[in-house]
Amino acid sequence: MSRPVTLSLDPAFRVAPVRRRTFGAFVEHLGRCVYTGIYEPEHPTADEDGFRSDVLALTRELGVSSVRYPGGNFVSGYRWEDGIGPVEDRPARHDLAWHSTEPNTVGLDEFMAWAKKAEVEPMYAVNLGTRGIEEALDVLQYANAPQGIALSDQRAANGSPEPYGIRMWCLGNEMDGPWQTGHKTAEEYARLATETARAMRQEDPDLELIACGSSSSQMETFGAWENTVLTDSYDFVDMISAHAYYAERDGDQASFLASADDMDHFIDSVVATADHVRAKLKRDKRIMISFDEWNVWYQHRAESRPPQGDDWPVAPVLLEDIYSAQDAVVFGNLLISLLRHSDRVASASLAQLVNVIAPIMTEPGGEAWRQTTFHPFALTSQHARGEVLDVRLDAPTFANARFGESSAADAVATWDEQDGALSVFVVNRGNTDELALDADLASFGDLELVEAVTLHHEDPYAANTKDAPDTVAPQANDTVRLEGGCLVGTLPAISWSLVRLTRPTA
Repeated sequence: MSRPVTLSLDPAFRVAPVRRRTFGAFVEHLGRCVYTGIYEPEHPTADEDGFRSDVLALTRELGVSSVRYPGGNFVSGYRWEDGIGPVEDRPARHDLAWHSTEPNTVGLDEFMAWAKKAEVEPMYAVNLGTRGIEEALDVLQYANAPQGIALSDQRAANGSPEPYGIRMWCLGNEMDGPWQTGHKTAEEYARLATETARAMRQEDPDLELIACGSSSSQMETFGAWENTVLTDSYDFVDMISAHAYYAERDGDQASFLASADDMDHFIDSVVATADHVRAKLKRDKRIMISFDEWNVWYQHRAESRPPQGDDWPVAPVLLEDIYSAQDAVVFGNLLISLLRHSDRVASASLAQLVNVIAPIMTEPGGEAWRQTTFHPFALTSQHARGEVLDVRLDAPTFANARFGESSAADAVATWDEQDGALSVFVVNRGNTDELALDADLASFGDLELVEAVTLHHEDPYAANTKDAPDTVAPQANDTVRLEGGCLVGTLPAISWSLVRLTRPTA
């Protein structure tokens, strides 16, 4: 039985312009993300630099705008200089974060070459776990300084005479976490991050610097951490990070389907804390959020646990979650949350890009294919443009253990006034009933329906595999139509949909 959901849209209900950086991703030296992921010289599609051309093509199709590198937990023990110069001279190191061996075959120069081919903006993280100010300045000068000093001349000697011009820099990673190599208290991290940022701005005042926020809204220090860090660093940073992962736990499907409620709360809480510090310090500048790790991740599964003991493998199988139709619906809902907060979320990074909790999977020496989560990301990146609109929604609710009551539907829309393109992204996150969609679009004037697609599978746990890569993919939704300025149709239970409309051509 269909239950009604009403959307109220108006071109005047504007949140902020769509930010291309919302569609960032993450490449960490973890498992098979780099080796046999983006880089595999022996692969049949490998280019002259050893990069898999099939993965590059899928990255461009995915619509990735920026990529955070090289970590993640990995960066807190990383020596960036191990990854430059002749490959045969680079040392192998134990990576404590993932109990692996890092051969350093791929480093900063290789990543920048890959980023150019993938047509993405780089975001670079510096090590504030085992290292600090000096090393951050060294890698900044190596990457961005014109020739004429030792480190930039070294970059030129290594094959890159022109500066890389990296604008976004993360000041460490998850330093609030006891699992982090070099874990620090809020006070310890605030002092180090502030002094590192101050020094980096002496080198280049126009950098965009990101301080570490809480690695989860469930951390005991959440809120207090942001307050302490921003009170010290406010004048020297532009953004503070947020990280969140979601999974169905103990069969609690309903709470999982409502995961975006937590992301909304996380963002709103960080904004409130940042604005409290702004008022306290009497500053004009607003601190933005870099949501630079987010995804569905089943951390309790065996493949999420690193090797143990004397085994330190190179590029082991780690965190290779296989995503279901239901996972893709939750994933698409998280994108809705990020877009809805475009006034304060300035950048976001899907963690990660290839093999490791990723939308793209590869077989060493073999195929690459799209996971279910690939599709909502690619379609949202492609069609979210112009202004994000605040969609008012009236829908039935469903009960769940974590949030109590949650709306069975969630939605956001974008409006490109110049081109007359309206995109509506909507999820039915109820697990039983289809929803009857009713959206009044009269305030947009004459529109015509371009397409309506829905990602849904009768089995919510159906997944894509190498042998069946299109088991779960968006399909045309022929129930959606325009009737007298109203958008009507049917949304199946546990589904993600995109509806595209445009002004009629003359």
